[in-house]
Amino acid sequence: MAITTHLDIVSAEREIFSGIVEMVVATGELGEVGIVPGHAPLLTVLKPGEIRVTLPGGEQEIYYVSGGMLEVQPFCVTVLADAVERAESLDEAAAIAARQRAEEAIANRGAEFDYTLAATELARAVAQIRAIQKTRKFAK
Repeated sequence: MAITTHLDIVSAEREIFSGIVEMVVATGELGEVGIVPGHAPLLTVLKPGEIRVTLPGGEQEIYYVSGGMLEVQPFCVTVLADAVERAESLDEAAAIAARQRAEEAIANRGAEFDYTLAATELARAVAQIRAIQKTRKFAK
């Protein structure tokens, strides 16, 4: 039997996952971080991206978070997300359209242009598209 840890993925609106996992991979401020049971305590900011969860037995689930915090204790991991969805529930057409709008806004800067907002929207859209693509990859 594999060594496991407890994971909670929550947002202000709801808890989307609570259970036992073998591994969690998240996109932190400095890059991807892999969490296994017994990991050293850690607190980091999450960037828009995916949370990959490996369940006992090897099955994987992917979630999209728009940002948030990751807290790690030796046998408990908590994701406090600004917003969270199962990757399989995301609307790919909407994410592609959002990416195109953000790219156009960056390319056609006007007097009222807010680069930070456009870059944030672009990062979120790209992260959603990646999460959708990874879900397809693991489903095969």
